[in-house]
Amino acid sequence: MPHDTLLTQAELDFIQNMQHNPKLNVRDATRSLTVNGGIHIQELLTRLAAHEQVTIQAQFANQQMTFPLHLVEDEFHALHLELGAPSIFEEGPRIRPWRLTLQEPMPLETEKGTPTSLWVYEVSFKGVLLENRRSIKPPKNFSAWFAPVGHEPISLRGTFERLTESGLAAYRLSQRNKEDTERLRQYILQEHQRVYPTMHR
Repeated sequence: MPHDTLLTQAELDFIQNMQHNPKLNVRDATRSLTVNGGIHIQELLTRLAAHEQVTIQAQFANQQMTFPLHLVEDEFHALHLELGAPSIFEEGPRIRPWRLTLQEPMPLETEKGTPTSLWVYEVSFKGVLLENRRSIKPPKNFSAWFAPVGHEPISLRGTFERLTESGLAAYRLSQRNKEDTERLRQYILQEHQRVYPTMHR
C-alpha cells in the first residue's frame, strides 16, 4: 500500500533551496556579540544590560566609539546581547560628538516630504548645524525629517543653542524614540566608514 505524500516535489525543492540559501537565516554580523569568559561573566553582563546602560568603548587615534549593549529576545525567547550603533566622539581641547559635514547642504523636510527653510550643514548624534533660509531669526525649536539619499527618513527634534560665527544655528537634538536615535547613529556610522575607510577595515 503506497504511503501518502505530505509534501509535493515542488514544496520539497523550495524547502531545500531555502536551507541552502546563504542570504537567509544569517544574523547581522555587525550587531551580534559572542561573550567568551564563563557563565558568570555572561550572567553578570545580562543582568546589567537588563537594568542599566552597558557600553563597550574603543579608542582610535583621536576618536572614541562607545557601543551600547542591548538585551534582545529572539524568536525562541532566548536572550542575547547585541551591539547597537556607536556614539562617535572626537578628542580635542574637549571631547565632543563627531560631526559629519554634509558634502552638500540638504533641507529638512515636513512629514509629507516638502522641503523646509532649515538646511542641514553638519549633524552628529547629539546636535545639528542648520541654515535658516527664510527668516532672520532661527526658531527656538524644530521638529522635521532628515532624509539623506538612500536612507529612510529620520525624525529630528531640536532646541536652539546658539548662533555660530558663520551665522548657522546650532541645535541640541532630543529624539522622540529609540528607533530614531538608532537610525541616526546607523547613518552617522555609515558616513564615518565612508570618511575613514581604513579605520573600519
